[in-house]
Amino acid sequence: MEALRKNHNRLISLKQAKRLLIALVFIFSFDLLLFPASVMADQIVEDANLNQEQAVLVENVVEEDLSFINQLPESKDLKVKESSYRVITAYNSEAGQTDNSPCITANGFNVCKHGIEDTVAANFLSFGTKVKIPELFGDRVFIVRDRMNTRFSDRVDIWMLNKAQAIKLGVKYAKVEVLK
Repeated sequence: MEALRKNHNRLISLKQAKRLLIALVFIFSFDLLLFPASVMADQIVEDANLNQEQAVLVENVVEEDLSFINQLPESKDLKVKESSYRVITAYNSEAGQTDNSPCITANGFNVCKHGIEDTVAANFLSFGTKVKIPELFGDRVFIVRDRMNTRFSDRVDIWMLNKAQAIKLGVKYAKVEVLK
């Protein structure tokens, strides 16, 4: 038996086994840190609850008087003051994309209660500024009511009800026309 032990060739050496074990522990730890499944599952449930609350809010707005739609400015009445090409993105009223009051914009406007996708966030324009993005939205007029992180100084972020539409829009580069 002793002769067999001495002559037996090992598949891997002890040094290689230790290295493999350390690598596996490192990979497992790294995987837990980057992909925390339980935390992500909780966030998905929370997002689903928030989306249901938004749907109820939108239904309530639809049931109310929608005469304010006619108050939106017609782009025919407004002239282009200036235009420039900017990065265009979209966001929703979700805690992960906003602060702790997702429906309230930086100027105090409640986009969930309003329920119309006419709000944009732009740091380089003052509140109330009306803009068009004709390449993406035709003659639709948006109003600056929100701000973004300061690192996005030249970006326009469009508020959307539907997260899937916001994801579909992605990141675009288009002409933004500032109206007067």
